[in-house]
Amino acid sequence: MTEPGSASQVAVMSPWLQLRISIVTGTGTEPLEIHVHAGGQGFWVARLVSRLGVPVTLCAPVGGESGDALRGLVPAEGVTLAGADGPPNAVWISDGRGGEPATIAETEVPGLGRHAVDELVGLALAAGLDCGICVLTGALREGVLDPEVYRRLARDLRRNGARVVADLSGADLAAALEGGVDVLKLSDEELVGDGYASGDGLPELVEGIDRLRRAGAEAVVLSRADQPTIAHTGDRLIVIEPPSFEPVNPHGAGDSMTAALAAGMAHGVELSEALRLAAVAGALNVTRLGLGTGDRDAIERLRDKVKISDLEA
Repeated sequence: MTEPGSASQVAVMSPWLQLRISIVTGTGTEPLEIHVHAGGQGFWVARLVSRLGVPVTLCAPVGGESGDALRGLVPAEGVTLAGADGPPNAVWISDGRGGEPATIAETEVPGLGRHAVDELVGLALAAGLDCGICVLTGALREGVLDPEVYRRLARDLRRNGARVVADLSGADLAAALEGGVDVLKLSDEELVGDGYASGDGLPELVEGIDRLRRAGAEAVVLSRADQPTIAHTGDRLIVIEPPSFEPVNPHGAGDSMTAALAAGMAHGVELSEALRLAAVAGALNVTRLGLGTGDRDAIERLRDKVKISDLEA
C-alpha cells in the first residue's frame, strides 16, 4: 500500500459514467463502423492518466445493462474500475455520417440515491488514501450528487495525507474549496461564470485566482482556450505557453490538462514541471478527435517546448 502523501498512483472520483455508441463512416469504399466506448469527465481524465504511465483507479457509479458494458470497456483502457452499485448508466447514441456527430438518442445522467452515494464516498476515500492523489471531477448537472459530498471528500482526504486535485465548477467547486484543495483546474469562462472574476481581462482573472486561493485552493491552474494558461503554484504566479496547433476538436483539452497534472504529481515532479506536461497534453488533445486521449511519447517529447515565465515579467 502506498503511504498517504507519497503518491505513485492516482484515484479519480466521478459521479457519472456514460456508455457512448457512435455510428461513423469513412470515405469512398470504407465500410460503416459502429464504435462503443466509455465516456464521462472522470473516465476521460483516468484514461489519459493511465496512458501517461500512472496506475489509476476510477471510482464511479455503475448499474443496469449499460453498466454491465462499462464494466468491460473501462478496464480495457487500462483503468481499474471501482464501481459503486447505482442506477443504470446514461447512454448516448450519435450518428457522425454527415460530418459532425448528431445525437440520435440520449438518456439523462441519473441522480444518485443515498446508498450509491455512501458506497461511492467509501470507494473514493479508500482509493484516494491508498493512491495518495485523488482527482475530483464534476457531476455534469445539478441533482446528480449533493455538492456537500465534495466538501467532505476534500476535507477527509487531505487531513489523512492525500493530495486533492479538483476540476469542478459551480456549487461543486464552492463545496470542495470549503474542504480544501491542493490543485484546482478550471477555465477562465468558469472563473467568470461562477463569480470569482468580474471580467476576462488579465487583472480581473488574477484577482479571481486570488479569491480562489483565499477560498481554499493552494494552487490554481486557469486554462484560457487558445490563450496561454495562467497558474498560481502557491509561491509563483506564472504564464504557461505550449506550442500552438490547429484544432480538430477543441473539446476535452481541459480534462487532458487535469489528467497530466495528476500524472506529473504522481511521478513526483514539481508542480511547475507537471504544468509543462499539462500544457502539452491540452494542446495536443485539440489535434485529436478523441476526448482525453494522447500519446505519452509525444507529450513528454514536447514538454521542453513549453515556455514558463513569471506573470510580472
